[in-house]
Amino acid sequence: MPTPANNKSGGVMDNGHEPAEMKYLRSTDMNSKDSITDATTANEWAAKKFVWVPDEHEGFVRGQVRQEQMDGQLLVDLENGKRVTIHKDDTQRVNPPKFSKIEDMSELTCLNDASVLYNLKERYYSGLIYTYSGLFCVVVNPYKRLPIYSENVIEMYKGKKREQMPPHIFAIAGDAYRLMLQNREDQSILCTYVFFV
Repeated sequence: MPTPANNKSGGVMDNGHEPAEMKYLRSTDMNSKDSITDATTANEWAAKKFVWVPDEHEGFVRGQVRQEQMDGQLLVDLENGKRVTIHKDDTQRVNPPKFSKIEDMSELTCLNDASVLYNLKERYYSGLIYTYSGLFCVVVNPYKRLPIYSENVIEMYKGKKREQMPPHIFAIAGDAYRLMLQNREDQSILCTYVFFV
């Protein structure tokens, strides 16, 4: 069996490049976090008034509020090209782009069903099956083998705190082991399975 690469720098190889497995663990467009850094850009985005609108087929569709009426009705242009009128209480707020593919959904400014589902979907379609939600680790099964359970990945997570590495079951197990040694108390990890058709 080949010896795993020595990786002491939080998932970055000694030559400055991330291991190939990281593309399945951390978003490659991390610079999107900088897309709304200054107040002017943030204000421009906020002025667009994006909302999530319930949709029978997609769950939720993002739209831009074009008009707000006195009775609470909104005229919304949806991303799918449709225009709908909906009461503002039936919509949910959209997070700024800096939260795109966020690793821990408890950090979302607008923590709602639509934003959680959208973040999971974005991460899943980018090959990122693990996502934290506070203390929980949500895994969306890709029904295919991913190279994220190798000895190399185990070495990347070994001795690291959960916050130091991208979401993964190895981080959860590592934290439980560290807390067991530190506190001299038993730890448990609960795994549940939900199947959606």
